[in-house]
Order: sequence, then structure tokens, then C-alpha cells
Amino acid sequence: MAIIKSFRIKSFKQKKPLIELKNISLSYGNRQILDNISFSINQGEILGMLGPNGVGKSTIFNLITGLIKPDYGKILINGHDVTSYPIYLRTKKFKIGYVPQHGGFFQDLTLIDNLKAIAEILINDEKEREYKINNLVSRFEFESTLNVKAKFLSGGQKKKLVIALALLSDPKLLLLDECFAALDVLTIKMLQKLIIDLQMNNNISVCICDHQARDLLSCVDLAMVISNCKIISKGSPQEIIQDQRAITAYFGTSFKIN
Repeated sequence: MAIIKSFRIKSFKQKKPLIELKNISLSYGNRQILDNISFSINQGEILGMLGPNGVGKSTIFNLITGLIKPDYGKILINGHDVTSYPIYLRTKKFKIGYVPQHGGFFQDLTLIDNLKAIAEILINDEKEREYKINNLVSRFEFESTLNVKAKFLSGGQKKKLVIALALLSDPKLLLLDECFAALDVLTIKMLQKLIIDLQMNNNISVCICDHQARDLLSCVDLAMVISNCKIISKGSPQEIIQDQRAITAYFGTSFKIN
């Protein structure tokens, strides 16, 4: 798939880390998952995470959201140490939105009722709730599926719904876990354009974790490859696919973006 971004941000005029992971280590029993990893995501940046199965990509999302705590290291959001903050506080105070690989919506509620249910939890003002819901319905072109139960939506429609639900809280950072998995080419292109639109028009920072390497690299500014518990390569898409460490550990010799 061709690169669809018209620009890539390699360095920001004002490097302002929205979130920083510093010297993070984590083990499950005797199994090391992450070993002293450090990286940051700048305001308005799209970062992609790549790596083999079980390497710790989803674990990093769980650390960022507060579902689990690291054995060592710190997590900073806007310079605040949130390592010990619970999930709800990170979501409410620091505006973290999370789109899981599976689920994330009420199966037996219609699309519009899903939006209303989450909006009632997040937004106190009735007029503001109505405005945000209508805005998302228009933006995501939900008009024809408003009264369809979520379990009957297509894979792409479900993914759009979960992203819309995450946007109700006006996130500053949006985490997308395997967002391109099991989707057709046209739906993937639609999601890529949506992600870039969130960056350009809303200045939302986005972190994507996916095994669809070409699809991920087509819409990110920077990417990193994780292998053997460490970040072994980080840079622009063109830089990491030429990095011998990333080629050996993940891409192989025949991989190309286009």
C-alpha cells in the first residue's frame, strides 16, 4: 500500500513530550517482558509500534492506561509522574483514549445508543452531549447505521464506532491496538485517513500498535521496533526499514513499504 501521508514530522519545532516512558522494566514471574525501555510521544505526533507476537506492545498500552504498573521506571504525562495513578484518573485528568483490538462497545445497543451511553458518563451538560454526538455522527458518516445494533455492524463500522466513543472524552492521546487487523483494503485506507485527520485538525497524539506493518508505516511520523524486551530501532518509516537490526528481528530482507 502506498504511503498516504503528505508530510511526516521528523522533528518538531517545539519538542513537547505529551507522554514519556522512562527506564520501564516489567516481568511476569520469571519471564521478562520489557527491559529498561524509554521513549516519548510528542504533542501531535503519530507513533507506530511494531514487533513479533508477545514482545510487549499491548503491555505498553496497559502501562500507559494504568491497567498494570511497571516493576521499575516512571511514566510521565505532561511532566507529571502518573506511574501510580489509577485508570480513571489518567483518562479523566490526562485525557487518554484507548481503542482495544476487540470489543469496546455494547453489543446489544444500537450505534446511537452506544454513543449516548458513553456520553452520559463523560459529559454532564446535555446540550454539549448532543452537540458532540451529532458532530461525531456527521464526521464518521454514521447516519445510515444509527439504529443498527453494534453486534451487526461490519468490522470497519465497529472500529469507527469504538474510535468515536474514545473521542467523546476529547483525548489528547489516542491508543489504537491492532486497528487494521482483519479489515479490507478500503476500510484500512479510510481508517488511515481518519487517523491523519485527527492529527492535522485536532492535534491529537496517536500511538498505533499493529502487525500490518505496511498499513501502519503508511500513516505514522515515527515508528519503533521492539524485540527481545528492548526497543531496537526507532525513526521514520524509511529509516527503520533500512535499519539492519529491524530487518533481522522483524521485517526480513524483502520487506518494502510500497
